[in-house]
Amino acid sequence: MTNFRSRKGYYSFLTSAIAASVMLPMALTASSSYADTPSVTPITLVAPSGLPGVAPLPFTGTVAPAFTIPSTYANLTVTPLSGVPGSPMTITGSGLSANTSLTLTWSTSNATWVADIEPTTANYMGDSYSKLSVVLATVTTDASGNFSYATTVPTDFGGTHDIYAVAGGVAVAHGGFSLSRTLTVTPKSGPIGTPITITYTGLGASLYPGGAALLWDNHNTGEMMGHWTRGTASVTIRAAGPAGNHLITVADAIGVQYMNIMQSPLPYAQGFSVMFHTTKDNGAPAPSITWPARVTPTVSQVTTLGTVGLDPASKAVATLSPTSGPVNTKVNLTVTGLPMTGTATLVWSTVVGSRVNCSGTCWLTQPVALGSATVTNGALNAPITVPDGLGGWHAVKVMNGTTVEAQVAFYVKESIITFYKKDGSVATVGVERPDNAASAAAIATGGYHALQVGTPTYRFKAGQEFTINLDGVGWTQFDNTLAVTYDNSFVGYGCGFNSSGYTVIHMHATGAPGTHIIDLYPMLYTNQPSFANTPYGMLPVLSFANDEPSLALGYQVPSFHFAITIVK
Repeated sequence: MTNFRSRKGYYSFLTSAIAASVMLPMALTASSSYADTPSVTPITLVAPSGLPGVAPLPFTGTVAPAFTIPSTYANLTVTPLSGVPGSPMTITGSGLSANTSLTLTWSTSNATWVADIEPTTANYMGDSYSKLSVVLATVTTDASGNFSYATTVPTDFGGTHDIYAVAGGVAVAHGGFSLSRTLTVTPKSGPIGTPITITYTGLGASLYPGGAALLWDNHNTGEMMGHWTRGTASVTIRAAGPAGNHLITVADAIGVQYMNIMQSPLPYAQGFSVMFHTTKDNGAPAPSITWPARVTPTVSQVTTLGTVGLDPASKAVATLSPTSGPVNTKVNLTVTGLPMTGTATLVWSTVVGSRVNCSGTCWLTQPVALGSATVTNGALNAPITVPDGLGGWHAVKVMNGTTVEAQVAFYVKESIITFYKKDGSVATVGVERPDNAASAAAIATGGYHALQVGTPTYRFKAGQEFTINLDGVGWTQFDNTLAVTYDNSFVGYGCGFNSSGYTVIHMHATGAPGTHIIDLYPMLYTNQPSFANTPYGMLPVLSFANDEPSLALGYQVPSFHFAITIVK
């Protein structure tokens, strides 16, 4: 397990950060403002390479040249008319020009996400679809103008795909094929906490068929999409109790299930149900973190890497090792090519603010002092410690007075807080029974980043309150919230920007005695600011590992896994 951390000695962060910023040059401070509908610049994202489970463009993978479709054309016979990926398919034509080369085309789409990146935040702006045709094959008619071509159904978006026979840039024949959906669940039995892989193929490339809801015993667990994976969503949930059969349902949804899909214009997207058998209770599994795919971002713009105060003539290059990690990570800063000698000031760039009831300035760049370093022959090498605060993208700035001579980005990963016994051994990871009165008193004197007082334990009576404790939660619409499920039922979300990344989620133990599963998933926050077309918002994104827009921006928002035991 990684990114578990103690909360020893970090609760004075907010006070010290503000005090430090007062002494830093105001040239570092910039603001970003928006009302309910801010002025933004939408970016249609390019999927990062290396995402797992991504099907290539179907058949030859070559985009077909543009062609015209006349008012009359011959019919192609496609047998069968529908099927699933990997099944056989035959295309035949007759009565066409004899001994003629034809290009067979397959209509498909591309699907992606839309975002907005500002100097002090990033926003979820929805999704985007575009149609295209690819070359299926090249065939030649016989002396009677006939041809037959056998192939297999590709992995692609579900629904109807037009097939054209093209000669000389003109479609001479047309047919179609409907790509059906499939659902696989592996394994189909296991004890409480067993990871269950659920793969759904044939998701569409438009709003209505583009997403699916996953239900556990008629409780909404979350949503799954396949924009970047050409209609295939593969997600993992955990088996919950009690022992016995539990129904897993995957159904068409724009976030939540469309329950009379058979009466809709898309009746083929009705989904499936599979039974999972929870065998027994082996006790509560240990807390863990699941990270999304590690990919190279396709967007170079990084929030908090600004131009305010930057020396336009500086050729300095700054690097960090490592480039990401949880709060309190020890990092080595190396800079070469600095146009100065003497002492440089090192500054951490973060933000403060709120989007709740926001009017005017919402986010303000907040400089935090990291110390200083000596520049020798234009170079410096200095150890720094990542401040305890918000997660996400931050910048380390190397300053000569009020001028920024170099800057480099660091990504703060979310983490679980570890609680210790008096002897220094681990009591629990992330879970405790709170003392709300003591917590209220601590907050009153220490601010929102004050000590959460309680008793570390995984064992509770039914009805007792417990908390999940995280750090390094971010502030953008991609990383400021985590959706919470209890025994695979979505119950709400927790947010970290108003508490400087320190997130305490309050819950109550419910159900029969035994193990109960709590999972936290990334969420696309759409409440404030709000935009016109932002589907799939405010729900657990189960397909976060390879089809979540912030991956293109370099974010690494994980899922968290906990369990408690209810005792009599």
